[in-house]
Amino acid sequence: MTEGRPAAAGSAPLWERDAELATVAQALDVLCADQSSAGSLLVIRGEAGLGKTALLAEIRRVAERRGCAVWSARGAETLRSVPFHVVRQLLQPALLSLLPEEAREYLGDWYDIAGPALGIAEPQADNADPQYVCDGLVAAVRRLSRRQWPLVLLLDDAHWADQETLRWLAAFAERLDDLSVLVVVARRPGEAGGDSARLLDAVAAAGRPAHNLSALTPDATAGLTRATVGRHADDAFCREVWAVTGGNPYDTVELLAKVQDSELQPVEAQAGELRALNRAARGGGLVDRLKGLGLEATRFAWAAAILGTGITVDMVAELATMDGELARTCADLLCSARILTEPRPPAGTGRGDGELEFVHPLIATAVYHSIPPGVCTAMHGVAAQMITERGRGAAEAARHLLKVHPDDDEELVEQLRAAAREHLAVGAPDAARRCLERALAEPPLPEVRAHVLYELGCATLLTNPGVTIDHLQSALGMSGLGGDDRVDAVVRLSQALLHNDQLEEAVRTVEAEAARHEAGPVRMRLQAFQFMWEGIHGETVSPARSRRLAELASTCTGRDNAERALLILRGFDAMTHGESADEVIDLCDRALVNGRLAPGLGWTDTEWGMELLMMLGSAYTYADRLDRAESLFAEARRVYTTAGWHGGHLSLANAFLGLAYRRQGRLRDAEATLREALVLAERVGRRLPLYWSATCGLVDTLLARGRIEEAWSVAERYGFAPPYPSTIVLPDIRSVRGRLLLAVGRTEDGINELEAAEKTAASRGGHNPVLAPWSIDLAKALAGQDPDRAAQLAADARRQAERFGTDTAIGEALRCAAALATGQRAVQLAARAVTYLEASPCQYEHAAARVEYGIAARSVAELGRGLDLARACGAEHLVAQAREVLETGRGLH
Repeated sequence: MTEGRPAAAGSAPLWERDAELATVAQALDVLCADQSSAGSLLVIRGEAGLGKTALLAEIRRVAERRGCAVWSARGAETLRSVPFHVVRQLLQPALLSLLPEEAREYLGDWYDIAGPALGIAEPQADNADPQYVCDGLVAAVRRLSRRQWPLVLLLDDAHWADQETLRWLAAFAERLDDLSVLVVVARRPGEAGGDSARLLDAVAAAGRPAHNLSALTPDATAGLTRATVGRHADDAFCREVWAVTGGNPYDTVELLAKVQDSELQPVEAQAGELRALNRAARGGGLVDRLKGLGLEATRFAWAAAILGTGITVDMVAELATMDGELARTCADLLCSARILTEPRPPAGTGRGDGELEFVHPLIATAVYHSIPPGVCTAMHGVAAQMITERGRGAAEAARHLLKVHPDDDEELVEQLRAAAREHLAVGAPDAARRCLERALAEPPLPEVRAHVLYELGCATLLTNPGVTIDHLQSALGMSGLGGDDRVDAVVRLSQALLHNDQLEEAVRTVEAEAARHEAGPVRMRLQAFQFMWEGIHGETVSPARSRRLAELASTCTGRDNAERALLILRGFDAMTHGESADEVIDLCDRALVNGRLAPGLGWTDTEWGMELLMMLGSAYTYADRLDRAESLFAEARRVYTTAGWHGGHLSLANAFLGLAYRRQGRLRDAEATLREALVLAERVGRRLPLYWSATCGLVDTLLARGRIEEAWSVAERYGFAPPYPSTIVLPDIRSVRGRLLLAVGRTEDGINELEAAEKTAASRGGHNPVLAPWSIDLAKALAGQDPDRAAQLAADARRQAERFGTDTAIGEALRCAAALATGQRAVQLAARAVTYLEASPCQYEHAAARVEYGIAARSVAELGRGLDLARACGAEHLVAQAREVLETGRGLH
């Protein structure tokens, strides 16, 4: 409990807040002591009126006295639908104080990504990746905070913040360890729901234990009462103040102000009047008090509540349809009544015609909810028109348009569609979705409705595949969507079905649409997508499908992108089934133009999507053209990073680049890249195909490095176990899982997993023994208990490897044969494996073959070469194995 009363009555809500202020003082000590100190986050929770805003004001005062820069922002109930509203409040003043070239210099590469979200730059593209925008905002604050040290960020009423701000705040809170900044967040408990509640919980988890504010005790209420109305207030009167207000600091301050206004004597005989005064201080009483100020003042307050932000006398006058002089009179009256604050001059102007604010969020909420529904709707409509006429854009007007009743207004539908496009351009798909859903409720004209549904499906593609499916299916069921838009909608629908793990439905969707078209580029495009989705099915691709694809591709010369797509698909299919690697490379090369991707087939081109190019790079990867695979995947990472696609696209680019590194034997680079892919994949969502690719690749790489316990830990942490996705995963998921189980000693489980891979290969009509090396691992696992079957598996693997024809495939098959052989035969086979793998681009397999040959031949020279290769690759277990044999030296020559 605070022993003495605060220095001034204005600090009244700070009674009994010693613990919170001490925590802040300690955090400020750390912040101001050293610019390299770690950042910290404090969360203050309390019900309405318990003094959160007053506490933040005191923190500002103390921090500024310590020489800190303080940036602040506050959520508002009526502004939750405005994306980036709160983070713009927080950062815009600092950014607008810079010259444009200074802002660009400080934000660097993030300027074009974070700038549109912050309202200081124009969008560079139609759609911005929400995750990349979030990362850009994090980077922006980090860079600005280094310039402004020591910096304190204050966020009030975070429960009313927009989701885009909360997403940034949650990401920023996780990265405070290496940034010297103090963040203080105030919120009410239980006010937020859904994603907002989840994000607020993530913020709280990143900071110190939250401070939960409690009501004032009777003693503190008595002290506050005497500090406000006079020391002569008697005990009975003070006890009644506490009983009436429940110790709520805001209610107590407002009640005591009413006591002063009414000149009520603070004695027991007058205590009975307190309850009536309290009813007039807030809620319905506040509304009655407002009405008592007159109709004009009430209309002014309503208009201010409708605007919510940017409240100026001129704007309110126009919205409330009153002249300027009357509006200024109303503003003065409302300020005197402690409903609005005195106008603040704009920063640096010295003028007195600045923005108004409500004294407290509780007052703003009460005023807004007191507006009659019909009047409220009409005023929102007028506010939207005012904003539009001032040229502020459809997105700013949208929050008012969302409140207007549906009325078959074609113009409103177009405004909402324009607002959705603006929201998408700054990385706010949730806001775009709200606008388009409201446009549907208007409703749009029948010929427009299909287009709105199509746009709505596109807006939700990154965030909710299931919703996307519903909207696109509805759009396609209408007559308004035709031509290229219809075909694009079908393709997007099939992609959404794929990402929603409805692969068979994705295939049927494009197949049915293809049947509606005559032979030509459109039909060929749809057929290509059908073959693409069938080709990435993990279990049930039939040999008949491969024959149909081969027949269709045989007619293609690569003269347009539809034909190039079919050539890529045929090359990928041939690679997965272990057909001639030379033919695979020829097919893939014919899909390029002068060795590069054709125009319209780039990584960010939407007509074909990234899946096709991932298949192209994968075909090169397993056909031993790792130079081309690395070049493709490195370009994907560069393009997605530059374009700001920091979600699933960049995750997959990293996963496949990590695969290329793993195949090359660059195990350290592979591990780092795959870990980055997994971090990005987790942001998108677990159990999706891209998540499996990153996890499987990382487990495979850790096993190659000999880090078995770590590989098992990753598998356990990230759910690398059945049930598997319906899409194909590279590297082969069952082969990697089976090898992991064998490595940790779960031999029977490992054999079962590899035998399941064998059944899958049989259903698909064959396999590539390098892509899916289950046969080699299974042969080694069965060598002791079933040598005949092991020998047969090894022989089959060798036959398939020779059919495929790469040095890596043949070398790996020979390594397997050598492992099953004994005596001089084993030495000979190991020597032949080295010969092939020396010519292979897969240096890890070469290193393993060298070590195995060195041990079999008892050769110091070969072990030394294997040791050098293993070190270069980062294969720690091979290094240890070679060293152990070399150090013992028994039988070596």
